[in-house]
Amino acid sequence: MTTYWLTNDAFRVEISPFGATLHRFEVRCDEGWRNIVLSRPNPAAPVDGFLGATVGRYANRIADARFELDGVTYQLARNEPPNMLHGGGGGAHGQAWDVESSSGTALALRLVSPDGDQGFPGRLEMTAAFALLDNGLQVAYGAHTDAPTVVNMTTHPYFIMSGDGVGTVDEHVLCVPAGRYTPTDDAGIPTGEILPVDGTGLDFRTPRPIGPARAQVVAAHLERTGGFDHNLVVDGEGMRDHVRLRGPDGLTLVVRSDAPAVQLYDGAHLDGTLTSAQGRPYVQRGALAIEPQNYPDAPNHANFPSSVLRPGERYRTITQWLVEQG
Repeated sequence: MTTYWLTNDAFRVEISPFGATLHRFEVRCDEGWRNIVLSRPNPAAPVDGFLGATVGRYANRIADARFELDGVTYQLARNEPPNMLHGGGGGAHGQAWDVESSSGTALALRLVSPDGDQGFPGRLEMTAAFALLDNGLQVAYGAHTDAPTVVNMTTHPYFIMSGDGVGTVDEHVLCVPAGRYTPTDDAGIPTGEILPVDGTGLDFRTPRPIGPARAQVVAAHLERTGGFDHNLVVDGEGMRDHVRLRGPDGLTLVVRSDAPAVQLYDGAHLDGTLTSAQGRPYVQRGALAIEPQNYPDAPNHANFPSSVLRPGERYRTITQWLVEQG
Protein backbone atom coordinates (compact mmCIF):
# COMPACT_ATOMS: atom_id res chain seq x y z
CA MET A 1 0.00 0.00 0.00
CA THR A 2 1.24 3.48 -0.89
CA THR A 3 2.13 5.77 2.00
CA TYR A 4 2.07 9.56 1.81
CA TRP A 5 4.75 11.99 3.01
CA LEU A 6 3.90 15.48 4.23
CA THR A 7 7.00 17.66 4.39
CA ASN A 8 8.23 21.16 5.12
CA ASP A 9 11.52 22.56 6.37
CA ALA A 10 10.95 21.37 9.95
CA PHE A 11 8.96 18.11 9.66
CA ARG A 12 8.61 14.95 7.62
CA VAL A 13 5.45 12.95 8.34
CA GLU A 14 4.55 9.59 6.78
CA ILE A 15 0.89 8.52 6.82
CA SER A 16 -0.53 5.20 5.71
CA PRO A 17 -4.13 4.96 4.47
CA PHE A 18 -4.25 1.58 6.21
CA GLY A 19 -5.83 2.50 9.51
CA ALA A 20 -5.31 6.21 8.72
CA THR A 21 -2.02 5.65 10.53
CA LEU A 22 0.53 8.23 11.62
CA HIS A 23 3.49 6.01 10.73
CA ARG A 24 6.45 8.38 11.12
CA PHE A 25 6.78 11.87 12.60
CA GLU A 26 10.28 13.15 11.90
CA VAL A 27 11.57 16.39 13.41
CA ARG A 28 14.63 18.25 12.14
CA CYS A 29 17.14 18.38 15.01
CA ASP A 30 20.83 19.27 15.30
CA GLU A 31 21.85 15.70 14.43
CA GLY A 32 19.43 15.48 11.49
CA TRP A 33 15.98 13.94 11.36
CA ARG A 34 14.54 12.28 14.48
CA ASN A 35 11.42 10.10 14.44
CA ILE A 36 9.46 10.77 17.65
CA VAL A 37 6.78 8.06 17.23
CA LEU A 38 6.99 4.29 17.23
CA SER A 39 6.59 2.99 13.69
CA ARG A 40 5.28 -0.32 12.41
CA PRO A 41 7.51 -2.79 10.57
CA ASN A 42 4.89 -2.71 7.82
CA PRO A 43 2.66 0.38 7.62
CA ALA A 44 0.02 -1.64 5.74
CA ALA A 45 -0.44 -4.24 8.49
CA PRO A 46 -1.85 -4.04 12.02
CA VAL A 47 0.22 -4.72 15.13
CA ASP A 48 -0.62 -5.16 18.79
CA GLY A 49 -1.01 -1.81 20.47
CA PHE A 50 -2.59 0.12 17.56
CA LEU A 51 0.72 1.90 16.79
CA GLY A 52 -0.17 5.27 15.23
CA ALA A 53 -3.59 4.13 14.00
CA THR A 54 -6.88 5.96 13.94
CA VAL A 55 -9.19 4.13 16.34
CA GLY A 56 -12.97 4.09 16.14
CA ARG A 57 -15.86 3.93 15.85
CA TYR A 58 -15.37 4.11 19.60
CA ALA A 59 -11.93 4.67 21.07
CA ASN A 60 -11.15 2.97 24.39
CA ARG A 61 -13.39 0.42 26.11
CA ILE A 62 -17.12 -0.30 26.19
CA ALA A 63 -18.18 -2.52 29.08
CA ASP A 64 -19.51 -5.96 28.19
CA ALA A 65 -19.36 -4.80 24.56
CA ARG A 66 -22.88 -3.42 24.72
CA PHE A 67 -24.80 -0.20 25.21
CA GLU A 68 -28.37 1.02 25.11
CA LEU A 69 -29.53 3.88 22.89
CA ASP A 70 -33.13 5.06 22.55
CA GLY A 71 -34.38 1.93 24.32
CA VAL A 72 -32.51 -0.51 22.08
CA THR A 73 -29.57 -2.59 23.34
CA TYR A 74 -26.73 -3.12 20.87
CA GLN A 75 -24.34 -6.04 21.26
CA LEU A 76 -20.88 -5.22 19.94
CA ALA A 77 -17.86 -7.29 18.94
CA ARG A 78 -15.88 -8.54 21.95
CA ASN A 79 -12.23 -8.13 21.00
CA GLU A 80 -11.11 -7.81 24.64
CA PRO A 81 -13.61 -10.28 26.14
CA PRO A 82 -16.03 -9.56 27.61
CA ASN A 83 -15.46 -5.94 26.54
CA MET A 84 -14.87 -4.02 23.31
CA LEU A 85 -11.63 -2.10 22.82
CA HIS A 86 -11.05 0.65 20.24
CA GLY A 87 -14.03 -0.18 18.03
CA GLY A 88 -13.52 -3.94 17.78
CA GLY A 89 -11.10 -6.15 15.90
CA GLY A 90 -12.46 -4.92 12.58
CA GLY A 91 -12.54 -1.25 13.54
CA ALA A 92 -11.13 1.75 11.74
CA HIS A 93 -7.55 0.85 12.68
CA GLY A 94 -7.65 -2.30 10.53
CA GLN A 95 -9.29 -0.89 7.40
CA ALA A 96 -7.88 0.64 4.23
CA TRP A 97 -9.18 4.21 4.06
CA ASP A 98 -9.88 5.91 0.73
CA VAL A 99 -7.68 8.83 -0.27
CA GLU A 100 -9.90 11.83 -1.00
CA SER A 101 -7.10 14.31 -1.72
CA SER A 102 -3.38 14.70 -1.15
CA SER A 103 -0.65 17.29 -1.46
CA GLY A 104 2.83 17.77 -0.11
CA THR A 105 1.45 19.14 3.15
CA ALA A 106 -2.03 17.63 3.56
CA LEU A 107 -3.86 14.32 3.19
CA ALA A 108 -7.62 13.71 3.42
CA LEU A 109 -8.89 10.16 4.06
CA ARG A 110 -12.39 8.67 4.18
CA LEU A 111 -13.87 5.42 5.48
CA VAL A 112 -17.48 4.20 5.38
CA SER A 113 -18.51 1.87 8.20
CA PRO A 114 -21.75 0.10 7.23
CA ASP A 115 -24.76 -0.31 9.48
CA GLY A 116 -24.06 -3.15 11.91
CA ASP A 117 -20.28 -2.96 11.55
CA GLN A 118 -18.81 -4.49 14.75
CA GLY A 119 -22.38 -4.28 16.08
CA PHE A 120 -22.74 -0.48 15.89
CA PRO A 121 -25.98 0.97 14.48
CA GLY A 122 -26.08 3.27 11.47
CA ARG A 123 -24.00 3.78 8.38
CA LEU A 124 -21.16 6.01 9.54
CA GLU A 125 -18.95 7.98 7.19
CA MET A 126 -15.66 8.96 8.86
CA THR A 127 -13.03 11.39 7.62
CA ALA A 128 -9.48 12.11 8.75
CA ALA A 129 -7.76 15.26 7.45
CA PHE A 130 -4.04 15.48 8.25
CA ALA A 131 -2.25 18.78 7.65
CA LEU A 132 1.24 20.04 8.41
CA LEU A 133 1.50 23.23 10.44
CA ASP A 134 4.51 25.52 10.74
CA ASN A 135 5.14 24.06 14.19
CA GLY A 136 3.75 20.53 13.89
CA LEU A 137 0.87 18.42 12.61
CA GLN A 138 -2.91 18.46 12.91
CA VAL A 139 -5.62 15.89 12.34
CA ALA A 140 -9.31 16.82 12.09
CA TYR A 141 -11.77 13.95 12.41
CA GLY A 142 -15.30 14.17 11.10
CA ALA A 143 -18.28 11.80 10.93
CA HIS A 144 -21.95 11.72 10.05
CA THR A 145 -24.54 8.95 10.33
CA ASP A 146 -27.91 7.90 8.91
CA ALA A 147 -29.13 6.49 12.26
CA PRO A 148 -28.48 7.27 15.92
CA THR A 149 -25.14 5.84 17.02
CA VAL A 150 -22.13 6.55 19.25
CA VAL A 151 -18.77 7.92 18.08
CA ASN A 152 -15.42 8.58 19.74
CA MET A 153 -12.41 8.85 17.42
CA THR A 154 -8.74 9.46 18.15
CA THR A 155 -5.23 8.72 16.93
CA HIS A 156 -3.09 6.23 18.85
CA PRO A 157 0.55 7.32 18.40
CA TYR A 158 3.30 6.39 20.87
CA PHE A 159 5.74 9.25 21.50
CA ILE A 160 9.34 9.24 22.67
CA MET A 161 11.12 12.56 22.24
CA SER A 162 14.61 11.06 22.28
CA GLY A 163 13.79 9.12 19.11
CA ASP A 164 12.09 5.81 18.38
CA GLY A 165 13.89 2.92 20.01
CA VAL A 166 16.13 5.16 22.16
CA GLY A 167 15.63 4.13 25.79
CA THR A 168 12.39 4.64 27.72
CA VAL A 169 10.18 7.58 28.66
CA ASP A 170 10.94 7.28 32.39
CA GLU A 171 13.08 10.45 32.38
CA HIS A 172 10.67 12.38 30.16
CA VAL A 173 8.94 15.20 32.01
CA LEU A 174 5.15 15.17 31.67
CA CYS A 175 2.63 17.94 32.30
CA VAL A 176 -1.15 17.43 31.99
CA PRO A 177 -3.58 20.17 33.10
CA ALA A 178 -6.09 17.66 34.46
CA GLY A 179 -7.50 17.86 37.97
CA ARG A 180 -9.67 14.72 37.76
CA TYR A 181 -9.60 11.19 36.40
CA THR A 182 -12.00 8.30 35.86
CA PRO A 183 -11.03 5.30 38.05
CA THR A 184 -11.54 1.84 36.55
CA ASP A 185 -11.83 -1.78 37.54
CA ASP A 186 -9.07 -4.28 36.77
CA ALA A 187 -10.32 -4.62 33.19
CA GLY A 188 -10.04 -0.89 32.51
CA ILE A 189 -13.79 -0.24 32.70
CA PRO A 190 -14.73 3.02 34.48
CA THR A 191 -16.57 2.71 37.77
CA GLY A 192 -18.57 5.83 36.91
CA GLU A 193 -16.75 7.98 39.47
CA ILE A 194 -14.81 11.11 38.54
CA LEU A 195 -12.22 11.66 41.24
CA PRO A 196 -9.59 14.35 41.97
CA VAL A 197 -5.96 13.56 41.14
CA ASP A 198 -4.74 15.44 44.23
CA GLY A 199 -2.09 13.51 46.11
CA THR A 200 -1.86 10.71 43.54
CA GLY A 201 0.72 9.75 40.94
CA LEU A 202 -1.82 10.89 38.33
CA ASP A 203 -1.33 14.57 39.22
CA PHE A 204 0.76 16.06 36.43
CA ARG A 205 -0.47 19.62 36.79
CA THR A 206 3.07 20.41 37.91
CA PRO A 207 5.58 18.89 35.45
CA ARG A 208 7.24 15.74 36.77
CA PRO A 209 9.25 12.80 35.42
CA ILE A 210 7.21 9.78 34.37
CA GLY A 211 9.29 7.13 36.16
CA PRO A 212 8.83 8.42 39.74
CA ALA A 213 5.16 9.16 39.07
CA ARG A 214 4.65 5.56 37.94
CA ALA A 215 6.26 4.31 41.13
CA GLN A 216 3.82 6.42 43.15
CA VAL A 217 0.86 5.06 41.18
CA VAL A 218 2.02 1.47 41.74
CA ALA A 219 2.60 2.05 45.46
CA ALA A 220 -0.96 3.37 45.81
CA HIS A 221 -2.39 0.43 43.80
CA LEU A 222 -3.77 2.79 41.18
CA GLU A 223 -1.76 1.23 38.35
CA ARG A 224 -3.10 -0.39 35.21
CA THR A 225 -0.87 -2.98 33.48
CA GLY A 226 1.84 -2.14 36.00
CA GLY A 227 1.88 1.55 35.18
CA PHE A 228 -0.16 4.15 33.33
CA ASP A 229 -3.29 3.35 31.36
CA HIS A 230 -5.56 6.09 32.66
CA ASN A 231 -8.12 8.59 31.43
CA LEU A 232 -7.44 12.11 32.73
CA VAL A 233 -10.16 14.76 32.50
CA VAL A 234 -8.51 17.84 31.00
CA ASP A 235 -9.43 21.14 32.65
CA GLY A 236 -11.45 23.62 30.58
CA GLU A 237 -13.29 23.27 27.30
CA GLY A 238 -12.59 23.79 23.61
CA MET A 239 -9.18 23.77 21.97
CA ARG A 240 -6.56 23.72 24.74
CA ASP A 241 -3.33 22.10 25.87
CA HIS A 242 -3.77 18.47 26.89
CA VAL A 243 -0.19 17.31 27.33
CA ARG A 244 3.37 18.63 27.39
CA LEU A 245 6.06 15.95 27.07
CA ARG A 246 9.70 17.06 27.34
CA GLY A 247 12.52 14.72 26.42
CA PRO A 248 15.99 14.55 28.02
CA ASP A 249 17.52 17.07 25.59
CA GLY A 250 14.61 19.51 25.85
CA LEU A 251 12.73 18.58 22.68
CA THR A 252 9.09 19.04 23.71
CA LEU A 253 5.77 17.83 22.34
CA VAL A 254 2.65 19.91 23.02
CA VAL A 255 -0.62 18.07 22.37
CA ARG A 256 -3.64 20.32 21.91
CA SER A 257 -7.20 19.12 21.38
CA ASP A 258 -10.85 19.96 21.94
CA ALA A 259 -11.55 16.50 23.41
CA PRO A 260 -12.89 16.25 26.98
CA ALA A 261 -10.10 13.96 28.19
CA VAL A 262 -6.85 12.22 27.32
CA GLN A 263 -5.83 8.59 27.80
CA LEU A 264 -2.19 7.97 28.72
CA TYR A 265 -0.62 4.52 28.28
CA ASP A 266 3.06 3.88 28.86
CA GLY A 267 3.57 0.82 26.68
CA ALA A 268 3.52 -2.11 29.09
CA HIS A 269 3.04 -4.56 26.20
CA LEU A 270 6.22 -3.54 24.37
CA ASP A 271 8.76 -6.35 24.71
CA GLY A 272 11.47 -5.66 22.13
CA THR A 273 9.82 -7.71 19.39
CA LEU A 274 9.09 -4.62 17.31
CA THR A 275 12.03 -2.50 16.24
CA SER A 276 12.77 0.87 14.67
CA ALA A 277 13.84 1.18 11.06
CA GLN A 278 17.43 1.13 12.39
CA GLY A 279 16.82 -2.14 14.25
CA ARG A 280 16.53 -0.63 17.73
CA PRO A 281 14.05 -2.64 19.86
CA TYR A 282 10.91 -1.04 21.24
CA VAL A 283 11.27 -1.97 24.90
CA GLN A 284 8.72 -1.89 27.72
CA ARG A 285 7.92 1.74 28.67
CA GLY A 286 9.70 2.72 25.46
CA ALA A 287 7.08 5.35 24.55
CA LEU A 288 3.95 7.07 25.82
CA ALA A 289 0.64 6.71 23.96
CA ILE A 290 -1.29 10.00 24.12
CA GLU A 291 -4.93 9.74 23.04
CA PRO A 292 -7.24 12.79 23.30
CA GLN A 293 -10.80 11.43 23.36
CA ASN A 294 -14.13 11.18 25.13
CA TYR A 295 -14.32 9.16 28.35
CA PRO A 296 -14.09 5.36 28.15
CA ASP A 297 -17.48 3.62 28.26
CA ALA A 298 -19.34 6.93 28.04
CA PRO A 299 -22.38 5.29 26.34
CA ASN A 300 -23.01 3.43 29.61
CA HIS A 301 -22.61 6.37 32.01
CA ALA A 302 -25.15 9.18 32.00
CA ASN A 303 -22.78 11.43 33.98
CA PHE A 304 -20.07 11.24 31.31
CA PRO A 305 -20.04 13.52 28.22
CA SER A 306 -22.43 12.20 25.58
CA SER A 307 -20.97 10.31 22.63
CA VAL A 308 -24.30 10.07 20.77
CA LEU A 309 -24.39 11.20 17.14
CA ARG A 310 -27.72 11.55 15.34
CA PRO A 311 -28.66 12.03 11.69
CA GLY A 312 -28.20 15.64 10.62
CA GLU A 313 -25.47 16.23 13.21
CA ARG A 314 -21.77 16.41 12.46
CA TYR A 315 -19.11 14.88 14.66
CA ARG A 316 -15.83 16.80 14.65
CA THR A 317 -12.72 16.78 16.81
CA ILE A 318 -9.22 18.18 16.30
CA THR A 319 -5.83 17.19 17.68
CA GLN A 320 -2.57 19.03 17.12
CA TRP A 321 0.93 17.76 17.84
CA LEU A 322 3.22 20.76 18.17
CA VAL A 323 6.99 20.59 18.68
CA GLU A 324 9.21 22.99 20.58
CA GLN A 325 12.99 22.74 20.32
CA GLY A 326 14.94 22.58 23.59
